[in-house]
This record gives sequence, C-alpha cells and structure tokens, in this order.
Amino acid sequence: MWTKQFGELSKDHAHIAGGKGASLGELTCNNIPVPPGFVVVADSFKHFIEKTGLEEKINTVLKTVDIHNKATVDAASKEIQETILSSTIEMPNDIAQEVGAAFKKLDADFVAVRSSATAEDSAAAAWAGQLDTYLNTTEQTLMENVRKCWASLFTPRAIFYRFEKELHQTEISVAVVVQKMVASEASGVAFSVDPVTENRNHILIEGAFGLGEAVVSGTITPDAYVVSKEPRTIVEKNIETQEKGLYRATDGGNEWRIISPDEGGKQKLTDEQILELCEIILNIEHCYNAPQDIEWAIENNSFYIVQSRPITTLSGN
Repeated sequence: MWTKQFGELSKDHAHIAGGKGASLGELTCNNIPVPPGFVVVADSFKHFIEKTGLEEKINTVLKTVDIHNKATVDAASKEIQETILSSTIEMPNDIAQEVGAAFKKLDADFVAVRSSATAEDSAAAAWAGQLDTYLNTTEQTLMENVRKCWASLFTPRAIFYRFEKELHQTEISVAVVVQKMVASEASGVAFSVDPVTENRNHILIEGAFGLGEAVVSGTITPDAYVVSKEPRTIVEKNIETQEKGLYRATDGGNEWRIISPDEGGKQKLTDEQILELCEIILNIEHCYNAPQDIEWAIENNSFYIVQSRPITTLSGN
C-alpha cells in the first residue's frame, strides 16, 4: 500500500512515484540495467501529515509566504522542516513496517534514498535538482532519510520555486526512491543528444572516478567523450586529471579521497566501455522516443543506470 517495487511501475506512474520513481520503473520493465529498488509512494507522505495532524499546519505556514520577501520564505521553510523532522512526531507504524520489509527484500547493506516529486520533470515544472538525495544510507538511517526527503519539499529553494511557477495552489507531493547502492568505480552523466551543440547524431558522456554526485554537483570536472551514433565511433575525448573522488565511507555515508596524479590522469572509461555505455543510452532513448539525460555508474565492469529524464533544453522541444 505504501511501497511499490520498480517492476510494478512505469512512466505513467509519476503521480504516485514521482518523476524518478516512474522512470526507474519504466527502465526496469524495459530490461535496462537498473539497481533494484522500491518507491515509498507519494500517498505515504500524505498519510504521514494527515495521521500526525501536520497538514493544516503546513498549509497555514505556506500562506505566510511572500515571494518578494526572502525572510518569509526562509521562516516558512524552517518551521515546516523542523516540524516534519521533529522527534516528537512519530512515523506511522504501518508505513515504517512496510518500508522496513521492502528494505530487507533488497538484501542491501547500503541504499540511495532520493526525493521524487510528483510534479517532477514535466514541461511546466522541472523539479530535478530541487530536492534531496542521501547516498549510502543504512537500515539504521533509512526512515530518518525518508523523512528528510519529505522535508526537502519545503526547502527555501523548493518553496520559492513552487511560488515562482505558480504551483502553490497545486497539490505537490513527494515520493521517495530507495535503491540498492552501486559502489561506483566510475560514474557520471550522459546525454543521448549533445546538449551544447544540439547535434542529434552525437552522444555526450561525462565520467569521473567514484560516486556520480561529485559530477552532478559540479564539484569536480569530469572526462568528456563524444560519440557519433552513425557511424558508431568516438569522435572526441577530453581527459581531465582528477585530484579527489567521492566514495562510500566504511560506516556508511560518503567521504572524499585523494587520487594520485598518475591514477587521476587516466581515462575514466576505456574506449570499449564508452561504446558499451552508448548502446545502453540508445536503448533508453528508444524506450522514451525522446532525447534523455542519464545518470550512470559502473561496478565490477557492469554498467547500471540510476536515473533518466528528458532533456528539456533543446530548441524545438
């Protein structure tokens, strides 16, 4: 009732699983290599705020927001998030039990916990990047991080975005993706159409050693590889020397590690791996029949896709 396995979801389920959850379900059903996982559906958040009596308080606080007065945005954010995360507000037992059982089925020591807003990735409201993600989450921190994802629907940035896009009268909820964590040797992003040149015959892959969060956040400069679709060939490679990488800490969570100049200067994916990843990227583009912005990781020479969303910045889209 409160969770759905990826295999039970498709791209038509964004209203219950959010953009990320629906996408991962669609990819799973199309045999794309996706790490296993489940979604704490959006109704779980609704149930949480109704059962705990928070719904009316949240709506009341949001009415105090004046988009032209940053102090009101910050104050509303602080009050709502503190209330959702308060230790005096108990997680409803039915949600906690179902999420706990779904976690055990994954047979994973570490999971990624990602917010997935139900308004996400639509043409009108690209919520990607607005909400929070918690990598290398353990069973002990799972429910806390689910709650943090719910609270991230009310960060100052997310509240401002909600009012700026005139979505404050729209019911926006948030699902939470829980996905087995890939211990990435390398990871990054890829675009099935080059987003800079808009050359639709070119695929752009960006990659770095360690977890992809370092690339997505812009903390490090990744390698960049350009591959033509027809003929299938690597047409450009820009190799960057990587000085540090983000990796799983022994007790969970993430830590930065120094990478030696010799190691950091190596090409992050071999030519063979670049071409193998291109095949997966093209299969995903075919699934959606639209250009895709993809997050990928590689562990033990196997690729995994952890996210795919439409590229919304191309002219003519």
